[in-house]
Amino acid sequence: MADTNQADAPLEAGVFAEQEPPPSVLHLLNQSNRRLERLLQNLRNEHNAESELRDIARDVIHAVELNPDIALACIFLCQIAGSYAVRHCIETAVVVVVIARSQNKNPVETLTVTAAALTMNVGMLRHNETFQNKNTPLSSEEIAIVRRHPEESADMLKYAGIQDDEWISCVLLHHENDEGSGYPAGVASPEVTLNAKLLSLADRYCAQVSARNYRRSILPDQALRNLIDDKVAPVDPTLVQCFQRELGDFPPGALVRLANGEIGVVSRRQGGAGGLQVHCLRDPAGASLSPAVQRSTADQACAIAQVLSEDEASIRFSMKQIWGAQASL
Repeated sequence: MADTNQADAPLEAGVFAEQEPPPSVLHLLNQSNRRLERLLQNLRNEHNAESELRDIARDVIHAVELNPDIALACIFLCQIAGSYAVRHCIETAVVVVVIARSQNKNPVETLTVTAAALTMNVGMLRHNETFQNKNTPLSSEEIAIVRRHPEESADMLKYAGIQDDEWISCVLLHHENDEGSGYPAGVASPEVTLNAKLLSLADRYCAQVSARNYRRSILPDQALRNLIDDKVAPVDPTLVQCFQRELGDFPPGALVRLANGEIGVVSRRQGGAGGLQVHCLRDPAGASLSPAVQRSTADQACAIAQVLSEDEASIRFSMKQIWGAQASL
């Protein structure tokens, strides 16, 4: 006869076993960034890179699908480690996925434009750190490198085994404008594809909200205004509407002061009664709130009065403190 206690042991173990924590969005994005950096740095020696690049793109898409608010917050809270050149591609890919999902793009198309975001600047990768560290304007030779990089990126991808025409097209066209003022070829609409326009807008937006060696990041509400009001390179109105709806002036990760004087971080785009959710970390007098207090901007007293820079907010916190295990490292 079997030992009763022994027979019950697996059942008890199952009952009392701790549940597996949910996958961390922050960990997935940082892992993707490390893989991408290694691959792009060696792309000139690769001849069959498409499979691994698609795998990295799938991981970025998976991270956004797990929790788009955390994925976006990683951008605004500068939580993706590594060189600016590669981090910028990951951040752009996150925004691309958020917008592509809002447009109900099919999985194949979403994967393609995400992969294009990850590889759009590979032709300029070895120059990027030099450009980042400059305290003077770019020389004419350096400007020529910038203007050639879509072509060089497309050529490198083809050499590395990328055969997807739409992927290559997005990379080649992501700095072209509808009216023909872009580069490298001055292509005009309708030749500039919708996916290339999506990549272009995400690229420009992320470039503004990310800090550089030579300037601070631009606050998200101003970055959005800059895109909307751009007279040099007007953007597609349908895309603008998507950015306004999905990101808005106060995306997750934005540091804000509420009408009641509290300071916190936007944690969800959809909070109670249609408002945003804010985790407040300082009271009106500047004292720490521990634990953080959740507010909904649907409450008039908790409406957002101002977006703050990191220095203005003067708060320190971990993403895990706000979003839990899905934002842990």
